[in-house]
Amino acid sequence: MGEEVKGGDFSRAQRREYRRKVQLCLDVFETMLAQSTFETDRPLIGMEIECNLVDDDYQPAMTNREVLASIADPAYQTELGAYNIEFNVPPRPLPGQAALELENDVRASLNVAESRANQSGTHIVMIGILPTLMPEHLTSGWMSESTRYQALNDSIFTARGEDIVIDIEGPERLTLQAATIAPESACTSMQLHLQVSPADFAPNWNAAQLLAAPQLALGANSPYFFGHQLWEETRIELFTQATDTRPDELKAQGVRPRVWFGERWITSIFDLFEENVRYFPSLLPELSDEDPAAELAAGRTPQLHELRLHNGTIYRWNRPVYDVVNGRPHLRVENRVLPAGPTVLDMLANSAFYYGCLHMLSREDRPLWTRMSFGAAHHNFVEAARHGMHARLYWPGSGDVTPDELVLRELLPLAHEGLRQRGVAAAVRERYLGVIEGRAKTGRNGARWQVATVEALQRRGLSRPDALAEMLRRYCQEMHSNEPVHTWAVPA
Repeated sequence: MGEEVKGGDFSRAQRREYRRKVQLCLDVFETMLAQSTFETDRPLIGMEIECNLVDDDYQPAMTNREVLASIADPAYQTELGAYNIEFNVPPRPLPGQAALELENDVRASLNVAESRANQSGTHIVMIGILPTLMPEHLTSGWMSESTRYQALNDSIFTARGEDIVIDIEGPERLTLQAATIAPESACTSMQLHLQVSPADFAPNWNAAQLLAAPQLALGANSPYFFGHQLWEETRIELFTQATDTRPDELKAQGVRPRVWFGERWITSIFDLFEENVRYFPSLLPELSDEDPAAELAAGRTPQLHELRLHNGTIYRWNRPVYDVVNGRPHLRVENRVLPAGPTVLDMLANSAFYYGCLHMLSREDRPLWTRMSFGAAHHNFVEAARHGMHARLYWPGSGDVTPDELVLRELLPLAHEGLRQRGVAAAVRERYLGVIEGRAKTGRNGARWQVATVEALQRRGLSRPDALAEMLRRYCQEMHSNEPVHTWAVPA
């Protein structure tokens, strides 16, 4: 969600000045792309993991304030829901054995956090949507204490002018109205960051857009919401609808949604920031004292506060990021496609697959996106979210293929070679990409395991709510085993 804001009441004059500042920041950013030295000497990867909190009965626990106080680690922060926390993994280089060290560090940190959360009867769960979350949990006391979250909620509903309608088709269609953005809090993801140079940003972003569908098909882990079985990765459609500032009339006019796949391949990171400014009104028009043009003229690095704040309220599945660390600017592709979980090993496998494929696809002499329409990439994305491993995806040179075919024949060899070229040790490649191979061969990701387990428990006579709670209990046991989800047992 980004940085905190100071207040939620914004005057017309403030909104007008904010719009001017955003445009000024965009102009300065364009100059920086042409003139400035961006940090590219030591490309880094990074990860954020959003988690849920549950009590001993595996029901949502609105206790993130107490849990964060117990964890007492600045790497853990609040998220939108009082039953959410976020773990920010420090960035690091990819080569050698770094991924194994990352896995050990993430597991150790989460184990410490879990033990401290247990002191108040709370457990940490990494999953795309908490399956035991029900409408009654989001009526009051669900939002984290934050001026930013309240201001965001108020701005979305002011822009929309009416309640949000959630209508998601699936095996068990769900339709409801929401008077707050509470349903958005159900969506917990992992975000992968890759630092790139300005020249390399466009090919990496285009490649990431292509990979979004295979990522989703392999990694789907959100089949249930409010007790209904919906999409394999319901989080995609729920997040899209839960933050939609457009009433039906604006949708009919072609106004873009805040959660957005995009509409074209790009040639520069500037394309994305320019679209953000052109298409989207501000939600949090908070002003800074910085004059970005004066900062640049003085030889300093401007923070571009207004542009970054605006960018943080537009939820692209592959988001452009401008940031400044130790006085030096850098650019990142933030991949927001994947759900959290099921295990640290599964998430590291998803990461290795993404970074390896991205390296190769972004460097092809004749890139795939020159042989594939952007509309086809978007169609793949939605199909993968709906159907997971049962989707049919279009791929240049292969036609319509299933995800397992695409991964085993095309993408897994690319991932191996991409990681090899990036200096990743053979043992690391085998460990993580072996998980991807196993998932593709068995057709079992987190979503498939969840559905199969709930169906088996219901056949034993459990009600849907009890089956979801028991499934989540078993999920948590397996999550702590760190064995990949395609090897988890399903009740007979």
